[in-house]
Amino acid sequence: MIIEIRKAGFVNKGAELMLYAVLEKMRERHPDARFAMVPGHSQSSAPFAKRAELGFLQKAALWRYRIQWGGFAAFAPQRLRDKFGVVLDKEIDIVIDAAGFSYSDQWGVSSSLELADSCKRWKKNGTKVILMPQAFGPFTMPKIKKAIQVAADHADLIFARERISYEHLIGVTGERSNIKMAPDFTNLIGGFLPDDFDQNCCRFCLVPNYRMIDKTSKEQSEAYLPFMIRCAKYLQEKEQQPFILVHEGANDLMLAEKIRDAVGGDLPIVREDHPLKIKGILGACEGTIGSRFHGLVSALSQGVPSLATGWSHKYKMLFEDYGFGEGLMDVTMSENQIKEKIDLIIEPQSRDEIKKTISSKSEELKRLSEKMWEDVFGVLGRQT
Repeated sequence: MIIEIRKAGFVNKGAELMLYAVLEKMRERHPDARFAMVPGHSQSSAPFAKRAELGFLQKAALWRYRIQWGGFAAFAPQRLRDKFGVVLDKEIDIVIDAAGFSYSDQWGVSSSLELADSCKRWKKNGTKVILMPQAFGPFTMPKIKKAIQVAADHADLIFARERISYEHLIGVTGERSNIKMAPDFTNLIGGFLPDDFDQNCCRFCLVPNYRMIDKTSKEQSEAYLPFMIRCAKYLQEKEQQPFILVHEGANDLMLAEKIRDAVGGDLPIVREDHPLKIKGILGACEGTIGSRFHGLVSALSQGVPSLATGWSHKYKMLFEDYGFGEGLMDVTMSENQIKEKIDLIIEPQSRDEIKKTISSKSEELKRLSEKMWEDVFGVLGRQT
């Protein structure tokens, strides 16, 4: 059995965390399965060394002009393809889509069109298709609406990660038995601390996100960095030993350096490449203020009181799922309002109540994630 995991790469640590989460569960249930991935468009998105380390086969694929040209690799002899670990689209038994957030007006028509065309092709090939819990919508563009309808007609299971995404989906497709709701599934995978992480000087974590600059309104974009600086300064005043965790990429690092420099230059910046170590760091913190979705999931799922800013509905819904809707912050709020929010998660009485709430919700959400996997294996079991 060959399983393709798609839309999960290595430059985005949230996507990489989903990759590890899928591998862990699939290998538990199907230890003899082989896994394939489409090489990324850049060395940073799916470098060969990392794919090889995890044992991935290389799927021959090139999607251009709404045509999958990877089929031409069939002209290469089977012996040659086997030698280099190359598989064809028609040889894939199961496709696991772990996009996170790709099918929406916010990301344009290309991803949704490719999904629709691929789902039709996979259905014809007899390939099972599962869209793992992810954010969807909004869908207002006619081409995207049509593409989502086609995908729903041909996919075996589609999981919306929360209520708003589910409503966006069924608003286009109508209610269907193959469209369900389940939380982010990375809540089940464990993390671990890197050996060189100093918990004594790094207790409260700030996680910036450049998407708060390039995916928000002009007002929010301009307010984001000053907002993060005010948060860092207040945490220093309250002797919370804040540090900045670079969740991914050069742009996040640039923001981290600007925050550090603005508060005196002595704020530690932690850079870690492995997503499970990042999760371990977040789980060891006293609290977080973050803008990276999977950074927040990693903290909340481990019972760490957290505050957030966000650029899409998925952040609001995440905090509702964890019973802490007031944890969402507006980057344009006043300094006093910022302090009041931070006090919620650092003052002992309110902090203990919040921790109790999110820990209880975390257990509920983990049970829902386990149920999601049973639904997945129920569908796959009919093939395998």
